[in-house]
Amino acid sequence: MSAPSITITRLDLQRLERVLASLQDVTPGVEALEQELARANVVGHDEVPAGVVTMNSRVFCRDEGSGKEYHLTLVYPQDAGPAGTVSVLAPVGSALLGLTVGQHIDWPTPAGKLIQLTLLAVEYQPEAAGQYSL
Repeated sequence: MSAPSITITRLDLQRLERVLASLQDVTPGVEALEQELARANVVGHDEVPAGVVTMNSRVFCRDEGSGKEYHLTLVYPQDAGPAGTVSVLAPVGSALLGLTVGQHIDWPTPAGKLIQLTLLAVEYQPEAAGQYSL
């Protein structure tokens, strides 16, 4: 399955490149994020549509296999940990970045199972809320 097209903001790209540059080890999560960034359509923070997942966005998605629904907030690695947060360096985090409502991603679980997630809504997006400093 080919990956869906993604859109990210120039500001997120710059911040994520700084995060990647600061890391000592190249992990699968780092490689996945680098691949996502390399294929992304980059736009200004004032040009990103409201239905696109940007950094610090809160999203609502569904596992197509089980019907289970998730509320997740996409965060930088240093902000991950609290319930409902997912690091952009986690497989599902890099896969969520830049998605548009209605798109699907394949999420590899720690157990090696593949879950298909559908993005149902972007409940909060910093850019749409005028929060560019997050």
